[in-house]
Amino acid sequence: MENNVQNTIADVFDEIAQGLEDGNFGSRPRVGVTLLGSEHGEEEVLRGAELAQANDPSIEVVVIGTLTDTKLETVAATDPENAHDKMDELLADGKLDAAVTMHYTFPIGVSTVGRSITPGTGKAMFIANTTGTSDMERTSAMVKNAISGIAVAKANGISEPTVGILNIDGAHQVEKSLKKLQEKGYNIKFTESHRADGGIEMRGNDLLQGVPDIMVMDSLTGNIVTKVMSSFLTGGSYESVGEGYGPGAGKGYDKIINIISRASGANVIAGALSYAGRCVKGNLVDKVDAEYNAAEKAGLSDVLDSLVAAPKKNDSAEEVKEPAKKAVAEAILGIDILVLEEAVTELWKADIYATSGMGCTGPVVMVAPDDEDHAREVLKAADYL
Repeated sequence: MENNVQNTIADVFDEIAQGLEDGNFGSRPRVGVTLLGSEHGEEEVLRGAELAQANDPSIEVVVIGTLTDTKLETVAATDPENAHDKMDELLADGKLDAAVTMHYTFPIGVSTVGRSITPGTGKAMFIANTTGTSDMERTSAMVKNAISGIAVAKANGISEPTVGILNIDGAHQVEKSLKKLQEKGYNIKFTESHRADGGIEMRGNDLLQGVPDIMVMDSLTGNIVTKVMSSFLTGGSYESVGEGYGPGAGKGYDKIINIISRASGANVIAGALSYAGRCVKGNLVDKVDAEYNAAEKAGLSDVLDSLVAAPKKNDSAEEVKEPAKKAVAEAILGIDILVLEEAVTELWKADIYATSGMGCTGPVVMVAPDDEDHAREVLKAADYL
């Protein structure tokens, strides 16, 4: 008991000393970053980590990789997979509050809200969303992206963020759906296009000018937009502007993991680390759940149901029982998202436990390492691969 009290007192004095030094009082979020996998090498990611620590003393940066020549706290990892394992362990044990990494597979229902700097005005704008998928149906996913975007913006200090919908396929359906929620009490503040004819649906000009705080779109479009915004000055090989692809957000998701790409440079990596730290301090996980709860009270389920025709029930269809759960760590790529759930069911029929997910490069089926070879054979035989 005495040792615990002494340790607590020591921690308090450490925080006071740090606060006197950098003006930030209270505990600092510990944000990890995996160094391995970048097209620019570990050194570039480490440079971004050191830049983040120098520019943002309100966070404590931890690096995960092979490099140790740094003043930052280091955790050894041998390759990208090992770095992800270490990162997940540190998050699960509470030794990290958030993390920044490349190529992370989020479950269906979770996708990332990016933050870009718009070239027209230099304004920061949230891109909702950029990787993963919020729903298997595209238009429903965009409705959820708007809700996740609002939650992330609020966690970053914007109490009433404005929302615009990029003028792409499905935008009008999304607009109607969000307005239905608004009519039933969901607090959403729409912006207007700067073009002469106005409207909630945003043109390319509005995208470049950063007209809304949150620009809603599907995650594949958002991924491209983020890449263009971050590397339009460099020809695409080096992302130099913005804060990356953002944190994964979805109801019930309890981690803060921000995504960068293999092309992200030091400035973007530094921005992503600060972005993750702000999400921790802004209680992102709680804000996402609160936002979805508010939308559900306004009839979110009914709105989403109206966007898709109910599938016809086939009474003669075979009922497939879920196999015993296993820890899934191997990703099988190359399956079309339209048949992703069918592929999982095919594996269940073969008594192979599997789950669906969405990585940075597209849909994946996740299986246990000892099931991977058999799973691939089953999927190939059923023409899914």
